[in-house]
Amino acid sequence: MCAPLRLSAGPGHAKILIIASEACKNVTLNVPSKLDAKKLVGRVNLKECFKSANLIHSSDPDFHILEDGSVYTTNTILLSLEKRSFTILLSNTENQEEKKILVFLEHQTKVLKKRHTKEKVLRRAKRRWAPIPCSMLENSLGPFPLFLQQVQSDTAQNYTIYYSIRGPGVDQEPRNLFYVERDTGNLYCTRPVDREQYESFELVAFATTPDGYTPELPLPLLIKIEDENDNYPIFTEETYTFTILENSRVGSTVGQVCATDKDEPDTMHTRLKYSIIGQVPPSPTLFFMHPSTGVITTTSSQLDRELIDKYQLKIKVQDMDGQYFGLQTTSTCIINIGDVNDHLPTFTRTSYVTSVKENTVDVEILRVSVEDKDLVNTANWRANYTILKGNENGNFKIVTDPKTNEGILCVVKPLNYEEKQQVIVQIGVVNEAPFSREASSRSAMSTATVTVNVEDQDEGPECNPPIQTVRMKENAAVGTTSNGYKAYDPETRSSSGIRYKKLTDPTGWVTVDENTGSIKVFRSLDREAETIRNGIYNITILASDQKGRTCTGTLGIILQDVNDNGPFIRKQQVTICKPTMSSAEIVAVDPDEPINGPPFDFSLESSTSEVQRMWRLEKINDTAARLSYQNDPAFGIYVVPITVRDRFGLSSVSSLDVTLCDCITENDCAFRVDPSTGGGGIQLGKWAILAILLGIALLFCILFTLVCGASRTSKPLKVIPDDLAQQNLIVSNTEAPGDDKVYSVNGFTTQTVGASAQGICGTVGSGVNNGGQTIEMVKGGHQTLESCQRAGHHHTLDSCRGGRVEVDNSRCTYSEWHSFTQPRLGEESIRGHTG
Repeated sequence: MCAPLRLSAGPGHAKILIIASEACKNVTLNVPSKLDAKKLVGRVNLKECFKSANLIHSSDPDFHILEDGSVYTTNTILLSLEKRSFTILLSNTENQEEKKILVFLEHQTKVLKKRHTKEKVLRRAKRRWAPIPCSMLENSLGPFPLFLQQVQSDTAQNYTIYYSIRGPGVDQEPRNLFYVERDTGNLYCTRPVDREQYESFELVAFATTPDGYTPELPLPLLIKIEDENDNYPIFTEETYTFTILENSRVGSTVGQVCATDKDEPDTMHTRLKYSIIGQVPPSPTLFFMHPSTGVITTTSSQLDRELIDKYQLKIKVQDMDGQYFGLQTTSTCIINIGDVNDHLPTFTRTSYVTSVKENTVDVEILRVSVEDKDLVNTANWRANYTILKGNENGNFKIVTDPKTNEGILCVVKPLNYEEKQQVIVQIGVVNEAPFSREASSRSAMSTATVTVNVEDQDEGPECNPPIQTVRMKENAAVGTTSNGYKAYDPETRSSSGIRYKKLTDPTGWVTVDENTGSIKVFRSLDREAETIRNGIYNITILASDQKGRTCTGTLGIILQDVNDNGPFIRKQQVTICKPTMSSAEIVAVDPDEPINGPPFDFSLESSTSEVQRMWRLEKINDTAARLSYQNDPAFGIYVVPITVRDRFGLSSVSSLDVTLCDCITENDCAFRVDPSTGGGGIQLGKWAILAILLGIALLFCILFTLVCGASRTSKPLKVIPDDLAQQNLIVSNTEAPGDDKVYSVNGFTTQTVGASAQGICGTVGSGVNNGGQTIEMVKGGHQTLESCQRAGHHHTLDSCRGGRVEVDNSRCTYSEWHSFTQPRLGEESIRGHTG
């Protein structure tokens, strides 16, 4: 409840007088005539009285005092009288200091009467028109209308003042909740209020005279709704489900629960406390719930899924920090115990006996079972079997049946009764998941022994080893015999009664004896044949017994080499670029084995003296020699026969096509050898074609210049005197320093001195030969075109030119070119003279 608010008016300002209790003074609480148990009566400001109090006690057992000063009833109380009182005892146990607060409970039965206008008003300086916050308890039981406070103005001593209010709860929703008496200023509430819906109301009070004059400014009034613990805390879920692994350590977190409360935050009404109030099965108690956070942890490490796989907890949350009169709610928490691999799989038996027929494969011979207490169909339960001993030859394998978890022992490689009649196999088993517990004295793997008895059965011949070899010389005479392939009966270890037949013989070199398996040479053996690899000739033999049972083997005939092949030069075409190289390297090979091969001896075939004069051989190593030219032979293709001998003197002659070429690299050479004819031919390379194109362009430029000069009439040509008819005219050309143009009177030809170029009608070089007539380019110099012709009509210049020029006979001749240009030049000369 609120104390009366008295207003006094000064000159132009509102004045306010606040009446408050001093610390540790008496406190009066206005209450209804009946108070239910565990209900909030009101709050007392304990800190104002004694800040360091750590012990709070009520002198009346019907009332309970909380830390924040909230006063709650412990029983139902009826106020027969208008007043009831009790004492709040505050003490500090450290310094033994104590203080008391006397609390009066007053049942209000009458309403304040209107104050007479002539009533004497307290006069104090600096009064002002200002509000005092007011509060009321939510869900109040009345009586209604419930008095809240009184609003008064000091101007009421001079004027008749009417009071009014506006705002939420008056003329706004929720309407008509509050009203004020016009004459007295008493403020009332008409019905209970829910704080969770309305936390406070902000009203505005007005003071006016009957004629409408307003001596005061509007006064804001704040009415705060005090919270009552009328909302139960609610868990966020009806049922919580958590999982924790078995054997978890003490203090491991299981999960966390949470609850909400709609009452006012940060008060005792929303201070929640969690607890476990029941467990199924009831013992042992293995869980603890933190009272403030709701976190559930383990109190023991003895969680065992194989004993109990699920626990059900009944949990409670209570407000008022767990006080007995606080509101509470319960919920259910299910804790599932997760499985870990804490139990090893163990064989149901420690030894097994089984049997299998020899030579059988991919058959199941035994199933073994295990026991495991861990969760079925999990990695902690599924078994992994392994063979520890007795499988050195890889005859067995063991797999897991995914449905039954049994181990299936199978034979994957046939057993041989004649070799071993009994095999002892040791098998072991573990889980897919690793074992969780620490290593103990006993092994982490369970083992068992399996005795496998091998049963005998009548077998056919056995080809063992499957590949057998014999040695024969490659020059063995036809009819030579040798041991062949041998098969035997596995029971008797004898070859008696076994017949042999040749299945494959790639070249038909041998025959096979049906009774003994021996071989006989049918055709000459050749180690260097194309079908031979690494000197071994393979044939396939079929062996059969009297019952028709067969086996197949391979007989490898190792052909011993004899020196029956002379060495030869594999590369038959050699190119030597004269400007850049003077020799070429040749390499010989011998099909025979190295013992019958190098070192080789190289020599020129001395059938003709010309070969000895032009070529020279020089040995490089055991298999290679260097062929070089001498006496500066002309460009062209030459046949050079070379004899190569191995270390035992066996020899062969290789005829090499050696091309002497004017090139930088072998790819630039214009000479090519026709593989079909073996003869040489001339083909234009890319550099030769470029030279021809440049020569054609240069010749056209010269012709164009001369024709244009002769056709000009503005500048007459100078007549050449007769006495100079047989002399040469040398004209300097400054466009290309060092290149001189030579003009001849007898014939209209040109040459670039010191360079080689090719014309469109023939070869332009040191001189031009036309039908036996030589045209001289330089006075005193008489040089002719020499023709070196080989098969195919290929022509080359002689060595005086210092280079190679290719000539195409299909082009125009010199006489045709001369007969075309000479008359025209003569006509121009005559015009010049006449002009």
